[in-house]
Amino acid sequence: MTSHPPRSAIDYPALVQDIKQWARELGFRQAGITSTELDAAETHLLRWLGAGRHGEMTYMARHGTRRSRPAELVPGTVRIISLRMDYWPPQARATQAVLQDPALGYVSRYALGRDYHKLVRKRLQRLADRIMAVTGPFGYRAFTDSAPVLEKALAENAGLGWIGKHTNLINERAGSWFFLGELFTDLPLPVDTPAANHCGDCHACIDACPTQAITAPYQLDARRCISYLTIEAPGSIPEVLRPAMGNRIYGCDDCQLVCPWNRFTAPTGESDFHPRHGLDATTLVDLFQWSESTFERNTQGSAIHRIGYECWLRNIAVALGNAPTTPAVVHALKEKSGHPSALVREHVVWALQQHNA
Repeated sequence: MTSHPPRSAIDYPALVQDIKQWARELGFRQAGITSTELDAAETHLLRWLGAGRHGEMTYMARHGTRRSRPAELVPGTVRIISLRMDYWPPQARATQAVLQDPALGYVSRYALGRDYHKLVRKRLQRLADRIMAVTGPFGYRAFTDSAPVLEKALAENAGLGWIGKHTNLINERAGSWFFLGELFTDLPLPVDTPAANHCGDCHACIDACPTQAITAPYQLDARRCISYLTIEAPGSIPEVLRPAMGNRIYGCDDCQLVCPWNRFTAPTGESDFHPRHGLDATTLVDLFQWSESTFERNTQGSAIHRIGYECWLRNIAVALGNAPTTPAVVHALKEKSGHPSALVREHVVWALQQHNA
């Protein structure tokens, strides 16, 4: 039987260094430690919710203060281990080449490969197992965008980066193309120094947003955000915003693409994040012609799967409405004009009107 030291005998500073090394061995590029203190982030969240900027993401308000008070979400929590895993896909078609070709469908770079949730969560569990081998049983829970957690604020406090004017986390050595994960723990680990903000006077992300969803520095109105419209919004996309969506059919990366800090981005070492099924550069017409079974097969194990076939067609219909008028585009839309879904039909009708068809 393996014996473990009592809590009082654990060398916590040394354990933190081990944790950071183990995290790197497991594929995380960085790890940091923070306390449960999130007062400023809670104030920002409550103001954002009070202004209704979360749109139909009712889950953002459903859990009360548990989102901003980790010890309420997981009783006994005193520290959070925050980790990042880079996802920039090295083999994907150049982003600007796809965005500038209106015949192609643009999918946010994070969703080109396999769903990150399972992969990151498994690595977090392996990290917890390594810690437990040293400390003995301890209290913890692993999260990766899977519970009411203010993961960007926690990562900022843990020194992984700062929340930029576009509200994404930025690391001065790695940019912003990464996923976050957390281990809530009852171990009294020494905390890291919060990251400093290095946005300065730059406003490139604000200028680049196609729908002006970044209403002011550090202020995002999700109701205008293309990522929200194509992923989170369940119903009709406001007509006034459809032209600005261009060929973006799942998510939007524009604010990250123009961020000067992303010149430091390194390609991911995780093959699971490499493009699958040609989603980095497939024509809208081809994607629109996927049957529901094809959609299910090609998006199984992908983040895209969660929006469902109906919203997939809705999004592509809008992009086809923004595409140049060609016989193939008009034909593809007309083929779906009698679709069983009223939501799909509505967006197809709008798209055909853009082509005077």
